[in-house]
Amino acid sequence: MGSSFSNLNGDSNGLATGPSLGDIPESCVACVILHLTPPEICNLARLNRAFRGAASSDSVWEKKLPSNYHDLLVLLPPERYQSLSKKDIFALLSRPIPFDDGNKEVWIDKLTGRVCMAISARGMAITGIEDRRYWNWIATDESRFHVVAYLQQIWWFEVDGIVRFNLPPGVYCLSFKIHLGRFSKRLGRRVCHFEHTHGWDLKPVRFSLSTSDGQEASCEYYLADKEMGEGGRGYWREYKVGEFVVGCSETSTEVRWSMKQIDCTHSKGGICVDSVFIIPIEVKRRKRRKPAVK
Repeated sequence: MGSSFSNLNGDSNGLATGPSLGDIPESCVACVILHLTPPEICNLARLNRAFRGAASSDSVWEKKLPSNYHDLLVLLPPERYQSLSKKDIFALLSRPIPFDDGNKEVWIDKLTGRVCMAISARGMAITGIEDRRYWNWIATDESRFHVVAYLQQIWWFEVDGIVRFNLPPGVYCLSFKIHLGRFSKRLGRRVCHFEHTHGWDLKPVRFSLSTSDGQEASCEYYLADKEMGEGGRGYWREYKVGEFVVGCSETSTEVRWSMKQIDCTHSKGGICVDSVFIIPIEVKRRKRRKPAVK
């Protein structure tokens, strides 16, 4: 039994034995590993020389890269990718690439190779953001952009954004990342403050999105649901706005979104706006199984 296992790994100890994994042609190995995820391919590279060669092949990693990966590369200095293999390009693009003065980021998902995007609050149009009586910018390591917009109080609440990008074909989900209350660190512990948090249980906030080819979606949420009590406060929540489809014939897609509560019969405040995410639906479903970020 032990010798049979060694034979499979090409370890014959100098004895004449039957075929082993090392006898499989590299081209055959490459055909098999095309059906695996990038992390699985990297793990198989440890088996033997044939698997290691196939797992580093440009022909394998070319198919794992998104169809628009050149559009991501142009956001980087050429010297960072010109001499790289396709495997190394995949690793490079799986890390966030900032653009638009660092207010937007794009990257590829490590498991699927699908393109994901995030837009900072600084990359959006926020009504009254210049007036410190209403809004403030808070530096924090809880945001991938290291800053969030904090609303103290306002009557007309509106946040709008737009992005145009060459997204690969597929179904995408757009969502807002929001936090009720203000947070800080005190003696190494996270502390939340809710003295400004009000008005979100009186009327719902309306979310909407539209695309350049005429797709639209909208929804409404009470950000402070009375039935939730304190449950909706003190941690980050993602509010799904809707989904849109990118077809094969589209060279670029323009996406617009908004979040507004413009009923001026009451004020509202005490909310942090972090970012908007545009994520492929299959990636979103996988992440949804993870616990909420506190």
